[in-house]
Amino acid sequence: MRQLLYLKDEQLKQFIEKLFIGYRETFTDAKKVLENYKIGIAHHKVLHLLSLYKGITISQLLKKLKITKQSLNRVLNDLIKINAITFEKDNVDTRLKHVHLTEKGESIFDEIFSIQKKRIYKAFLSSSSSEVIHFNNILNKIINE
Repeated sequence: MRQLLYLKDEQLKQFIEKLFIGYRETFTDAKKVLENYKIGIAHHKVLHLLSLYKGITISQLLKKLKITKQSLNRVLNDLIKINAITFEKDNVDTRLKHVHLTEKGESIFDEIFSIQKKRIYKAFLSSSSSEVIHFNNILNKIINE
């Protein structure tokens, strides 16, 4: 533990590489499912957020993804074409659109999630509860939460 207080650039580079590889492997697992629907990682990110934040608005989605409106529109249009999402106007402010997963959208997300869950679950099962908690705390600090 003491050596963590004196992290060298090489050690930090190795951590960054592990983050990159962990991300790559987690999303590579889902690639076959995405290819079946002719969608990609950007679409998966939207599906994932819609599964977490049911009825999220377009502006909230843009903030979470940190992408341009043009990029999001392309992804949303693709998801509309495969009947994965639907929109609902806000009851108070009709300028706001809430985005929801359709039954098909939920099914696609569940297919992807079940594959990704296996890798994450396996890693957590082979870790102590303390390791899981510390890992989560470090991830939160990396993403500034």
